[in-house]
Amino acid sequence: MNPQKAKHRRQLRRRNHVRRRIVGTVERPRLTVFRSSKHIYAQLIDDVNGTTLAAASSVLGDVRSGLKYGGNVKAAQVVGKKLAEVAKAKGIAKAAFDRGHYKYHGRVKALAEAATQGGLICCNPAKIGAAKPAAKEAAPEAKKPEKKKQKPAAKPSAGEGGGEGEAKG
Repeated sequence: MNPQKAKHRRQLRRRNHVRRRIVGTVERPRLTVFRSSKHIYAQLIDDVNGTTLAAASSVLGDVRSGLKYGGNVKAAQVVGKKLAEVAKAKGIAKAAFDRGHYKYHGRVKALAEAATQGGLICCNPAKIGAAKPAAKEAAPEAKKPEKKKQKPAAKPSAGEGGGEGEAKG
């Protein structure tokens, strides 16, 4: 099979596997990501009505003006923050993150975490690097309960019928 066709089929399979469980609603739209070699794009989609509620990308003028290149982690962070601002203006606080066929790594991860830090909750805030120290300070260390010592079980003697060498029958 043509290697490009095989690659595309694998991508479609991964995308369908991820998207099978994610449905965007008006209250919690689907945040979908597309990354090309030069830019990154993000949209908030309401799957029930089939509409795009908000969008941001590294192609937009206000985002692009502060960036040298739109295809890196720094650009993804700026796009994530911009999308969070647009979502806040429209009254959207939560989103279901749809990574598509991309790994949750690099630019995709940076976009999701920047959107969460900007106020659009789309990934676990406790797992973001900036939130870890605050979480450790807030939670007091709990003492581990002492384990109860159990008595060793008594071995059956040879006359009690638990022996291995006895003939059954």
